[in-house]
Amino acid sequence: MENPMEALLRAARANPRHIVMAEGEDDRIQSGALRAVNDGIARVTLVGDQGRILKSDNFQDDLPDGLQIVDPAKSELIKPFAQEFYKLRKHKGITSEQAAQAVLNPLAFAAMMVHENHGDGTIAGAISTTADTVRAALQIIGTAPDTDLVSSFFLMILNKPHHDKKGVFAFADAGLSIAPNVEELATIALASAASFQRLIGVEPRVAMLSFSTFGSAKHPKVDAVSAATALAQSRAPALKISGELQFDAAFVPSVAAAKAPNAVIQGDANIFVFPNLEAANIGYKIAQRIGGAEAIGPILQGLAKPANDLSRGCNADDVYNLIAVTCTQVTAP
Repeated sequence: MENPMEALLRAARANPRHIVMAEGEDDRIQSGALRAVNDGIARVTLVGDQGRILKSDNFQDDLPDGLQIVDPAKSELIKPFAQEFYKLRKHKGITSEQAAQAVLNPLAFAAMMVHENHGDGTIAGAISTTADTVRAALQIIGTAPDTDLVSSFFLMILNKPHHDKKGVFAFADAGLSIAPNVEELATIALASAASFQRLIGVEPRVAMLSFSTFGSAKHPKVDAVSAATALAQSRAPALKISGELQFDAAFVPSVAAAKAPNAVIQGDANIFVFPNLEAANIGYKIAQRIGGAEAIGPILQGLAKPANDLSRGCNADDVYNLIAVTCTQVTAP
């Protein structure tokens, strides 16, 4: 069976994009970026102190074509970026002097490169927290015109010999939305379905997860998941979505046949929408660390241009894979 990432890698190679890495001094970022450039997946800018970056063991030779280093403190872009940041944030009371200082931050500088069309997408999070990474993206890149909620998902790849079911799945929202309400849960489900279709090219099948399957437990939290399912279905009648479902009923056909024989999802979900950030974050890390799933993300959705977040526990392979995903986000219809 083909590794599910191969289709994404082919798409990235077919149309390499310019990805700005805000944490260019990190060894994992450098290693993943070098591999992406050498494999023809992307052109990459590393943001950081050039002297420190070039002292890395990753750069014993000359920089390859397609990779550059930009130091915000020495860049000719800093003045126009400061002016633009001031325009974007002056309604919040920021001064021009504060704007000039703000864009020296690598997260802000990288986001500004994308905002000002000096890059196609940006990635951070190997060092920075999700809160800081997302804040820079929201303040500078902003939300897409048709959305008012930025959410996230992880691509979870099952391709090890011990995985009885192999493929690529999405876990949402494991990065941003702490306690989504009914409206937000429905929005996350629809956004995740659209993102999965664009990135993976497979029909989305959405399971709205709970500790109950179709009323097996009674609780307001169960009611909220059921209501979010109905709302998402009303907004996208053609979408295959079921809820509320326990994970086993969403993932195992025999369990679905016993617990939810009339559900649209019969143990064949490829998108799992968790009821809150607690459940989603714990769930993806269990799948990754105990189950051996490969986790890519969190991948952000709802922004005007791609800006993605890494886990601080990431490795160079995670960086490489997220570069490929970010490139594909740029080009996907």
